[in-house]
Amino acid sequence: MNNKLLKAIQTIEKRFGVEEHIFRDEYSLIVSPGDVVEICRLLRDGFGFDMLSSLTAVDYWPEGDPRFHVIYQLYSIENNINLRLRAPVSDDNPAIPTIEGIYPNANWHEREIWDMFGIKAEGHSDLRRILTPYDWEGHPLRKDYPLGYEEVQFTFNADEIDAKKPYVKE
Repeated sequence: MNNKLLKAIQTIEKRFGVEEHIFRDEYSLIVSPGDVVEICRLLRDGFGFDMLSSLTAVDYWPEGDPRFHVIYQLYSIENNINLRLRAPVSDDNPAIPTIEGIYPNANWHEREIWDMFGIKAEGHSDLRRILTPYDWEGHPLRKDYPLGYEEVQFTFNADEIDAKKPYVKE
């Protein structure tokens, strides 16, 4: 492990009491959503994690507490090291504080998380839909979101589909 990464992880563990996970030499810290802003600022200013390379979410439904994890992938260009932060978010009030003041590119990522998962970025400067139309109802990447698709017709189910949807044959 890189010495800078080790020092950053030890500092965060000591100061915030986070949980560390290592898988295939990739390091993840499970952090409290309330500590995300302070941890990101510390990593940027104190340890050179100057780039938010990814920000996304995962839905663990039907689990309810926590139902979601918001995942921050941070990168230090100078030291060539990655660190992942995972913030568990409950289903009751899915919200996280915004980090767009620390990493400006978080703006669009947080809008996407709101649009697709319904997780609000509190304090965000312009939280509105980014991928779906503004009048869209629901959040399409939630596992309980209705699919609403049409079954594809194959030779084995052609008669069943023809019975459901009458159409004019020529």
